Amino acid sequence: MTVLSHRRRPAALAALAMAFGTIAVPAGASDSADIAPVHPAPAAEDDGALTHEAQGLWFVELESAPRAEGTARSQLSSERARFRDNAREHDVRFHERMQFDSLWNGLSVELDAGELAKMREVPGVEALYPVERVAIPETADADPEMSAALGMTGADIAQSELGLTGDGLRVAVMDTGVDYTHPDLGGPGSLPTERVVAGWDFVGDEFDANHPDTLEPEPDPDPMDCHGHGTHVSGIVGADGEVTGVAPGVEFGAYKVFGCEGSTTADVMIAAMERALDDDMDVLNMSIGSAFSWPQYPTAQAADALVDEGMVVVSSIGNSGANGVYSASAPGLGADVIGVAAYENVRITVNTFDANPGGEPVPYMPMSEAPEPPTEGTSAELTDVGRACVDSEGDELDSDPEGKVALIERGACTFDEKYAAAMAADAEGVVIYNNVSGMFAGGGISDRGGFAIGIPDTGGAHLRELLAGAEPVTLTWSDEQTEVPNPNGGLISSFSSYGLSPDLDLKPDIGAPGGLIRSTYPMDRGQYATVSGTSMSSPHVAGGVALLLESEPSLAASEVRGLLQNNADPAPWWGNPDLGLLDNVHRQGAGMLDVPGAVQATTTVTPGKLSLGESGPGAQRQKLRITNSGSEPVTYELDHTPALGTHGSTVEPSFNDAFAEVSFRRDTVTVPPGRSVNALLRITPPGDEVENLQYGGYIEVTAAGGQDGAGTTRVPYAGYAGDYQAIEVMPPLEEVDEDGEVVEHDVPWLTTVTECEVFIGHECVEGGEFENQPDGATYSMETVDGLPDIPYILVHFRHQVEKLEMVVRDADTGTPVYPIADKAVDLEHVERNASSTSYFTYPWDGTVSGMFGWSWPVPDGDYRIEVRALQALGDRWNDEHWETWTSPVITLDRG
Repeated sequence: MTVLSHRRRPAALAALAMAFGTIAVPAGASDSADIAPVHPAPAAEDDGALTHEAQGLWFVELESAPRAEGTARSQLSSERARFRDNAREHDVRFHERMQFDSLWNGLSVELDAGELAKMREVPGVEALYPVERVAIPETADADPEMSAALGMTGADIAQSELGLTGDGLRVAVMDTGVDYTHPDLGGPGSLPTERVVAGWDFVGDEFDANHPDTLEPEPDPDPMDCHGHGTHVSGIVGADGEVTGVAPGVEFGAYKVFGCEGSTTADVMIAAMERALDDDMDVLNMSIGSAFSWPQYPTAQAADALVDEGMVVVSSIGNSGANGVYSASAPGLGADVIGVAAYENVRITVNTFDANPGGEPVPYMPMSEAPEPPTEGTSAELTDVGRACVDSEGDELDSDPEGKVALIERGACTFDEKYAAAMAADAEGVVIYNNVSGMFAGGGISDRGGFAIGIPDTGGAHLRELLAGAEPVTLTWSDEQTEVPNPNGGLISSFSSYGLSPDLDLKPDIGAPGGLIRSTYPMDRGQYATVSGTSMSSPHVAGGVALLLESEPSLAASEVRGLLQNNADPAPWWGNPDLGLLDNVHRQGAGMLDVPGAVQATTTVTPGKLSLGESGPGAQRQKLRITNSGSEPVTYELDHTPALGTHGSTVEPSFNDAFAEVSFRRDTVTVPPGRSVNALLRITPPGDEVENLQYGGYIEVTAAGGQDGAGTTRVPYAGYAGDYQAIEVMPPLEEVDEDGEVVEHDVPWLTTVTECEVFIGHECVEGGEFENQPDGATYSMETVDGLPDIPYILVHFRHQVEKLEMVVRDADTGTPVYPIADKAVDLEHVERNASSTSYFTYPWDGTVSGMFGWSWPVPDGDYRIEVRALQALGDRWNDEHWETWTSPVITLDRG
């Protein structure tokens, strides 16, 4: 094996040893090194509890394939009618929201949690999935250059030297709508315009899925953007004006699935996908998704069906990088979808202030929604208040910022919490400095009167050095701007989500610039703005797809992703790029998009990626097909470059150099013009001594200089080393106490809810607490003092769950409550929690369901609920793949 060890390692690992002195080896891993980044990753800034039942909305998947897979419309209509009849016969009470048959066969419904188990057993129901809420990504104003981002992907070369604009291609943008009056997007004018040729508003401006009174969509024909995100995304795809997008000649379809603020629902997304298909779009961009999901989630299934119908689907992989591995989003997880990671822009243009006395100019970026800082004058005195995590971490402010400007370190809690703590102490404004290298565009804060800006880590160090002197420090403001290199330019963005997918497919697929991208914005909101996120990387790829399809119109939708992956350029590890080691394949996919490389390629290698899955002992045999579309024979050299792996905690992974070994049957292959040749190889995974080890690398097919198609074509691979079912699904839930110590709570819990302010269905979604009842409890199953007196099961899932069952058993005998009906919950493909401190809650209304679709109320008496969680990719017939927990005694006494 070519796995690195202390005794034998290349120059890159020698440099690592020099950088850190010694290399810590994980316990039991004698042949791999635990590699620490120079700077820690930014802390997760959203650690709240998650719930399934909070929304009361569920997808009901029916048995037949959708129309996209050949099922007749009449058959699907009959199937829905039978489902409705069966549901009425079995007394399932629900409100139907939407029905689908083009891309996914089923309905979205609103139902109380107590009806959930009954619905699962209705004849004809294939599966149930929660209709996830998806929030509009945050935005922040600044002035980085779109032109620099174009250069990162070579889109500028594709435009200027290859003459490509995307002319004749139609790109659908599913988002907050589009300001079609913007001159860079073909405005002014009314819809349809010269460039925005189709569109629909599926929800209305007031829609917000976070609130029950704004949850009902009010569609209309006008997809005008009242938020900004969709206009920004559209500009990246194809603006033509002050900003130049990737494909400035495309036409747009604008599909508005958000109101002016808040969140949308996943059923609205599927409705928009079906409309884009009806409008004959060539490419769909979805800068949207639900994290920690499965490829089986309905939005991912519908997106895959679009590809089968001939549309290329591009989707952001998500902004949950701070929440660890297996955090990628659907629909980007779809098997045929191009899931896109984000890299940082290489150059940024920002405002500056001068630090006094005698300080240097410090670049800054305003934070969204807070008032911007002044452009003239001198601030009040600066004071260092530390992390300012008063609410969530219990910190005290290190100094009193009253009447002063508060200097705050990023990390450990949200930007809004830091800002709120400083404003509550009557600070004049807030300066937050980065806890990793480089600039950042912060968001998610509410206007509390004072300005809030973000500065790089170097700026923070400079200000703290000045504060260590004897004289007070102030800030002098101006409207001066400066263009600065981004220290993290070309590296993976800290927010970009990790794969693999829960079924161990290689995700993300590819990356593009997503950090600090300036693009179009609604006319009444400044016309231009800067946004960071995989939301911004996805439209770079969507625009790149349009350029590729313009150059090669005969290319099938299913072939596009592989060609892009073949020609992408993997980046070095964000944690210390000087080491020369490549970043995780399950973080960047094939690497940075290279548009001219894909357009001009005469070599293709299929498949475009290798998902190795759960690796057992020994080598895996793989076959690649190398095609030479040039006019001369080409001799290729076959090689392999490994990438760093991750291991350990799901939510806080560590990094290692446990590399796979790759051998080839032949090291060189000659392919005649217009022909294809198979290349056989073996991939031997690293040892499985390290827990939760994801590994990967790149197979390289290189044509030497002087030949047609000279250059390197790559195929990324990734896998899981060891026993995948060894990952614990229901470990203890962790909580940080008031002293900053991590406290573990054994979960699941039997709980009741107290002091809740807002309920949706049976779920507390605002205010209130869950009270553990380890000794059991008695429930009246009625509403008492405005709260439902029913049992809840609180569960923490550290990893995705293949199947979740909650079985009701007699407390004395342990037998199921009824021979043919015993389920309180029965779900497939359940997502994991966002962090080690968040959880799901499942209420029980005293009924059970089972065979033949029947359900019954349970009589008063003593019961226990057995929670059964099937591990990801587990064998449901293998008891060792199930984790179980049995509740304390639950006494039902309805009085």
